[in-house]
Amino acid sequence: MSVVDTDARSAHSAGVERLLASYRVIPPNATVRLAKPTSNLFRARAKTSTKGLDVSGLGGVIAVDPENRTADVAGMCTYEDLVAATLPYGLAPLVVPQLKTITLGGAVTGLGIESTSFRNGLPHESVLEMDILTGTGDLVTASATEHQDLFRTFPNSYGTLGYSVRIKIELEPVKPFVELRHLRFNALTDLFAAMDRIVETGGHPDIAAGKPVDYLDGVVFSADESYLVLGYQTGTPGPVSDYTGQQIYYRSIQHPEGEKHDRLTIHDYLWRWDTDWFWCSRAFGAQDPLIRRFWPRRYRRSSVYWKLIGYDQRFNIADRIEKRNGRPPLERVVQDIEVPLSRAEEFVDWFLTNVPIEPIWLCPLRLRGDTTWPLYPIRAQSTYVNIGFWSSVPVGPTEGHTNRLIERKVSELDGHKSLYSDAYYSPEEFDELYGGETYKTVKKTYDPDSRLLDLYAKAVQRR
Repeated sequence: MSVVDTDARSAHSAGVERLLASYRVIPPNATVRLAKPTSNLFRARAKTSTKGLDVSGLGGVIAVDPENRTADVAGMCTYEDLVAATLPYGLAPLVVPQLKTITLGGAVTGLGIESTSFRNGLPHESVLEMDILTGTGDLVTASATEHQDLFRTFPNSYGTLGYSVRIKIELEPVKPFVELRHLRFNALTDLFAAMDRIVETGGHPDIAAGKPVDYLDGVVFSADESYLVLGYQTGTPGPVSDYTGQQIYYRSIQHPEGEKHDRLTIHDYLWRWDTDWFWCSRAFGAQDPLIRRFWPRRYRRSSVYWKLIGYDQRFNIADRIEKRNGRPPLERVVQDIEVPLSRAEEFVDWFLTNVPIEPIWLCPLRLRGDTTWPLYPIRAQSTYVNIGFWSSVPVGPTEGHTNRLIERKVSELDGHKSLYSDAYYSPEEFDELYGGETYKTVKKTYDPDSRLLDLYAKAVQRR
């Protein structure tokens, strides 16, 4: 029998009514947008004087069904709140993106990835059905059998086909602890060969024979220092590490040679990257031992660093500092890209030679099944590697110089990049990479009057 929270369902219904009412008062010639209090986007957002849609009642978990391992979730619910609702049942979403304030709706209409993606794919692949507010103001339920065209093109549409109001997802069992094995590699060739074996076999032949790897990601510090992190779920109690205090998770991975062990609670494992926003907290001094000692623990989280980035963008703080020190302004290079595993070493070698950013994050990915998704057309039954890099470099001779170099290299290697940050593609390149005519056909069906921004306008064009 399902666990049904009547109050939560009533609150969600009331939230949907407020959303629809706020849509109806927006002038017909005005662009529709969400009134979101937070965002994990790093590209420019459209400037508009129109009041956004009221999503104030769409931020919670509606119900968890532990018997059928599903959850009904409001579209604006953060993964932090979702995980807090599912872990008491020994369950978790199949993919939990790294940052607490990423919303389920954001991960589905954009792209999310994490260390289960080598076996569970992307967040939208565990979606059973969605209630979507379309550009026409209609609320439709999309699934593999209803409104199939919208269901398949919604991932990577970034709110340009509609907004998810309710999402029903699959959950999977999890154990209370995660044992970690940090494997060091002195050559990228060896790291990617080991990654390939683990993805193909589900395990590592030299470690815990017969025991499947539950989590897999990696970090590259340099061409001769890189790591794979293997995670194994376990119910066995024991001492665990804590990286929400003075210790820093990504630094714990490093060691001279061979293999290093660690243990975390499942909760702390899922949020291991959030405390220091991977390693980006160092830009704010939060990794300096003295500053860290006085930086309140509750403020060591990605949402706080994101607000600091917002202040920097608003007041050009970093560029003013660079100018004062006689240096050129900075170009933001904040990207996640995917390339086939067979081309990943080539990309990383090129990146380390041409882009002065380190460390970089690695996360292998395979779609769960044979279904492909037209707005992000990576191949089924193929392994890709997500490569994440988040920093800035001195500006080049043209706007977005380094980002443009990266885009060209990714396309050359038959890859794609996520659209949460700056993009510089021409309309023709963009159509070829991100759905083209398929997207335009669905857009005309569910947003015939263009009440929502076009994907190219939202992801690429500057305002």
